[in-house]
Amino acid sequence: MTKARTSPAATITLAIAAAGAAALAWGTLVERTRWTLRRVEVPVLPPGAEPIRVLHLSDLHMAPWQREKQEWVRSLADLQPDLIVDTGDNLGHERGIDGIRRAFERFRGVPGVFVNGSNDYFGPVGKNPFLYFAGPSRLGPRAKALDITELHDYFAELGWHDLDNTAAALELRGTHFEFFGVDDPHRGYDRLDLITAAIDELRADDPLGDETWPDAASTARRPTVTVGVTHAPYQRVLNSFVNHGAQLMLAGHTHGGQVCLPGFGALVTNCDIPRDQVKGLSVWRHGLRAAFLNVSAGLGTSIYAPVRFACPPEATLLTLVPTE
Repeated sequence: MTKARTSPAATITLAIAAAGAAALAWGTLVERTRWTLRRVEVPVLPPGAEPIRVLHLSDLHMAPWQREKQEWVRSLADLQPDLIVDTGDNLGHERGIDGIRRAFERFRGVPGVFVNGSNDYFGPVGKNPFLYFAGPSRLGPRAKALDITELHDYFAELGWHDLDNTAAALELRGTHFEFFGVDDPHRGYDRLDLITAAIDELRADDPLGDETWPDAASTARRPTVTVGVTHAPYQRVLNSFVNHGAQLMLAGHTHGGQVCLPGFGALVTNCDIPRDQVKGLSVWRHGLRAAFLNVSAGLGTSIYAPVRFACPPEATLLTLVPTE
């Protein structure tokens, strides 16, 4: 009896299908929960300053049943960070706040700053993933409003500063920091026109930071590190931050591409940032000015798209060190 032969085309098709199934299984069952801590050094502090540990968290897209992710985030308190920077999209379910409370409770007492992402306002909806190739995603008509007030109230309990279209100052290990940020640019909630006034008001309330302060002993402006914070790293926002003197900028939103190709990188960015700056630490240049930019690949995914490939979920520990 003669065995039926499989054509070369059919063999190739079967091989591609098997590889695709294996990649999908890896992305949904393994890599999506391969929590990773990325460590980088950023030389932005004044000479002689003590190093400062900044824990950058983003895009948790938390659902209440995601206990493994909650426990991993809780464990990051063992790093003893000096500052938490949360760049939004904390919620991924109408009761995502329950998981956020469990994940963040060990950070109580650690100074922090935060901005909103669109998924702090609206719950996730299922969508065609191929639409991302057509440009940044849009808010679906079925998106359910989330209780962002409850989220903000909890962050206030932790002692964190809301940077949505405003500014704040902190003293960390003897170094003066000025922070400014914007509400989610992906939904057009950013008000870059308010940043200058917010910074001016901040400095007016701080005589030691005001160059025009009349006390002769305080005429020299003290060394200050300026940090810009946004959820989505749109170019208009990053350029404005650099113009406002940011030395370091932190963002999330992109998920690092979420699905990447080894050797190529992110297929999409979900904003207008260049693909080679979709995650990690880089330098953002605008005109004659530049600032360090850290874009977090984030810790979660939409519950309707629970897959990552060649882009594991991450938090970042930035150690700020003096410039040479």
